[in-house]
Amino acid sequence: MLKKILLATAAAALLLAIGLRLSPVVAQDGPLRIVIEDGVIEPVPIAVAPFIAETGGAGQVAADITRVIAANMVGTGLFREIPPEAYISPVTSFDAPVAYADWKAINAQALITGSVAETGDGGIVVKFRLFDIFAGQPLGDGLQFKGGAGDWRRIAHKVSDQIYSRITGEGGYFDSQVVLVSESGPKDARRKALAIMDQDGANFRYLTDDSTIVLAPRFSPGGNQVLYTSFETGFPQIKLLDLRTGAAQPLANLDQGTMTFAPRFSPDGSTVVFSLEQAGNTDLYAMALGSGQMVRLTDAPSIETAPSFSPDGSRIVFESDRSGTQQLYIMPAGGGEPTRISFGEGRYGTPVWSPRGDLIAFTKQNAGRFHIGVMRTDGSEERLLTASFLDEGPTWAPNGRVIMFTRETAGAGGAAQAYSVDISGRNLRRVPTEGAASDPSWGPLRP
Repeated sequence: MLKKILLATAAAALLLAIGLRLSPVVAQDGPLRIVIEDGVIEPVPIAVAPFIAETGGAGQVAADITRVIAANMVGTGLFREIPPEAYISPVTSFDAPVAYADWKAINAQALITGSVAETGDGGIVVKFRLFDIFAGQPLGDGLQFKGGAGDWRRIAHKVSDQIYSRITGEGGYFDSQVVLVSESGPKDARRKALAIMDQDGANFRYLTDDSTIVLAPRFSPGGNQVLYTSFETGFPQIKLLDLRTGAAQPLANLDQGTMTFAPRFSPDGSTVVFSLEQAGNTDLYAMALGSGQMVRLTDAPSIETAPSFSPDGSRIVFESDRSGTQQLYIMPAGGGEPTRISFGEGRYGTPVWSPRGDLIAFTKQNAGRFHIGVMRTDGSEERLLTASFLDEGPTWAPNGRVIMFTRETAGAGGAAQAYSVDISGRNLRRVPTEGAASDPSWGPLRP
């Protein structure tokens, strides 16, 4: 269990016994603000002062937390870390006043300070503050987190989320997980297993073995279930995995030979929308998880697949070849006449609605290249963020401002890897995984 403390001053603290759950923190308005949509060309220089070990055994944890926070900030592409050896006045105490002039002299625009102390029950207490150097004031109140010694990495991510939110005005995404397909073996005989990890690649662990092909895992809105497609029966079949128990079961008991795939949860987690192929025809269906009742959403001779709900649950975007080529369409969540939204050159697929509701991410194939792109929900303002031999399958960070996807290299030795890019098209970077990986699905912020 983690606890959060709002620090009004260094001496006075108000304990909020709310477990791991964070309530919103109101940051002060100041001149330091990054707008992600603009695309930052020159990262903002920040100083992440080594966290102070307030008790004898906390030194290593303090160093580890400092490094994770710095890596998170730099990994966004929005920030550049000023190395500690450049500091004029190193931070030696969490309660010490900030010498703004010394930090301004080395061009630090923001300063992060913190401390770590051990508790009598084997836990740790982590404090942090964020300072706007050029404004000469704190940027929001200090915070304190309390948790078990093994929670240090999650605490570092939660600190990072708070820093990111205060500077950008956007929600954080560091304390989240990704479920994906871990791949091994030669390219023409890939073995695949489901795995889960922190968004930065840490704490990697397997959810299934590689005895059967698995594809397209999808997190539930609550983060405690995963939908995926399994070929255990010889046909694609959607299964529902409970992350708390590890138990998996078929989504529906259908006739032998009926193929189900491309599942996606509704925003409230009560419904699953998916593709069902029967007698050579593929349409979209919705199933209520509570009752198992299925509703057919499309009825056309074309292939309808890759559905994704809008954040309010009222609409579904999907891909279809009903126009003769693979394009994107939007329809009411209960079915009805769809509206085409993609009209550029090439083929469009795997649409995913942003958690903010403002954009739809997609895969585009055109002129022998694959791209990850975004467009407005009416199809306007299309922007391609990537280009390569094979980029596909976008998934949104919880804040709707970063996209993760699969990139595969060409040739017999080519392999799939997870990559991320922000919505400005900058900061393309590989996400560390254990071996080859594909089909990432970004989960919600953890409570």
